[in-house]
Amino acid sequence: MQASAFASDIDAYLAYIDLERGLSRNTRENYQRDLEQCAAFLGRLGATDWRTATADQAGQWVRSLSRRAATSQARKLTALRMFARFLVREGLRKDDFTALLSGPKPRRRLPESLTRDEVTRLLASPGGGDPPSLRDRALLELFYSSGLRVSELAALTLQQVDLENGFTRVFGKGSKERVVPVGDRARDALASWITSGRPHFVKAKTRSELFLSSRGTSLSRVGLWGIVKKHAKRAGITKTVKPHLLRHSFATHLLSGGADLRSIQEMLGHASISTTQIYTSVEGRRLLDQHNRFHPRNREK
Repeated sequence: MQASAFASDIDAYLAYIDLERGLSRNTRENYQRDLEQCAAFLGRLGATDWRTATADQAGQWVRSLSRRAATSQARKLTALRMFARFLVREGLRKDDFTALLSGPKPRRRLPESLTRDEVTRLLASPGGGDPPSLRDRALLELFYSSGLRVSELAALTLQQVDLENGFTRVFGKGSKERVVPVGDRARDALASWITSGRPHFVKAKTRSELFLSSRGTSLSRVGLWGIVKKHAKRAGITKTVKPHLLRHSFATHLLSGGADLRSIQEMLGHASISTTQIYTSVEGRRLLDQHNRFHPRNREK
């Protein structure tokens, strides 16, 4: 009976985030597990449902997570805080019993990006006029021009790309749609691929996928990233090539060129500006490096 008393409110919250928040399935499943774990812990401490749970009991649960990774602790605390606010908003509790809770703040690793010279060399790598080169050049140009996620790039269809007006419609996390600009060179590369390259990859089972594999089906994320790594190696790039490398480069180069953070947030599809602000740290690190290298008072050390 006690477990079902906790579960009914969790179910109501999950239904809410499905309809209102548009979170990814993975995030939803994580939140569900986190809240179920918390409910079991609170039940052992004597709480009969979320209405009788106390701030002290919630604090004991947070402290019990101390052996977990900081990122895991932070996510679990976020899940509980969001849920507590939902309970208050729905009139299921009068107070937010998580208001005074605190947990670890995981250190965010600064994303690595390519220099402008490295990007130029990478984009020049597929220089031929054969169909695979046309595909790879269009893929790389669009990746860097629009800052798409790897999954978004792999899922693109012909209908989502408007070369005449210079934009593409993308369905990102939580199936949220956004419009992203496509630069001139990417538009040229895409036009060449669509008219002269893609027809050579079309098979009987081909549908409207933009980028095709040799089998005539959509490129997988693994296949797409293999193309990026291949050309990075050809371009002599020694940095570790990871997913999002061109996406991070896109954002970093826009910021250093003078673009405002809100515009970059919209193009990247970040739900929160705080996620985008990490690129200001990247730019700050670059400026500090330049200062340390070239300021005369630093050279006198």
